[in-house]
Amino acid sequence: MAGKPKLHYPKGRGRMESVRWLLAAAGVEFEEEFIETKEDLEKLRSSESVNCLLNINLHQYNKRKMLNKNICFRIDMYVEGTTDLMGMIMYIPFQPAESKEKNLALIIERATARYFPVYEKALKDHGHGYLVGNKLSWADIHLLEAILMTEECKPDILSAFPLLQAFKGRISNIPTIKKFLQPGSQRKPVADEKFIARVKEIFSM
Repeated sequence: MAGKPKLHYPKGRGRMESVRWLLAAAGVEFEEEFIETKEDLEKLRSSESVNCLLNINLHQYNKRKMLNKNICFRIDMYVEGTTDLMGMIMYIPFQPAESKEKNLALIIERATARYFPVYEKALKDHGHGYLVGNKLSWADIHLLEAILMTEECKPDILSAFPLLQAFKGRISNIPTIKKFLQPGSQRKPVADEKFIARVKEIFSM
């Protein structure tokens, strides 16, 4: 793929944040063109630039086809779990104020009783410091992203999961990821009211 990939999205996390994580972890420099208005969105939909993210995904898919099918299955399985957890967190700011506290408690309960025990056990059983195989994969990057998001909800949420604590420290210190976690990187902050209002207007929510 010639040149730097360009990501088109409102200026915040959303579902694009995981793509930023993947590119940053792989050491791939990328550009961003932020969608600020409905007109920006319509212009993007009618242009060829919308194919950029598709091309990134196809490139990753073609690389993964060369991997062992069992490894691919396990990576997808772990990613699906963290995607579910992050999806719940992602939509909290868009929910009515009266339901936020209840849903936040549900997220914390599910993270500590359903999701994190699975990943803690996976790390223990696998014994290689990674979720799959003996090197970094999409599953590891996605899990770190999920951990950091849940810690923003409850800072001590990993207190009962020593292997996940060690995993977090280990993966966070991989040079490309460490760089992405530093202030001034292309990592986006927690959604604020301004971002929420902009997204609602752009997508007519």
